[in-house]
Amino acid sequence: MELELARQQWEAGHERVEAARGERRRYAALTAQIELVVDELRKRVGQTFTLAELAHAYDGAAVWARDAVDLADPAQPPSPDAATVADAAFHLYARGATDYRP
Repeated sequence: MELELARQQWEAGHERVEAARGERRRYAALTAQIELVVDELRKRVGQTFTLAELAHAYDGAAVWARDAVDLADPAQPPSPDAATVADAAFHLYARGATDYRP
């Protein structure tokens, strides 16, 4: 996936999460889910990575991010926000890239 397009999607996901800030329960659930995906990113990408490597990990992330979120609490119904959560997690994780630029 083209890096700039991926970054736009990550930013949009982050903005959707931030737009939910006024809904305390939903926002808390989203941020907890983001942490689950960030933890999975640490395992998949590591702590030293480039934006291109992160974008490469983004291919197929919709599936494994949904699994990470849904398997964390199997008693709950599947998250309707898994794609947004994944995008927001990638946005936050991108800040750690060796070639990160705002």
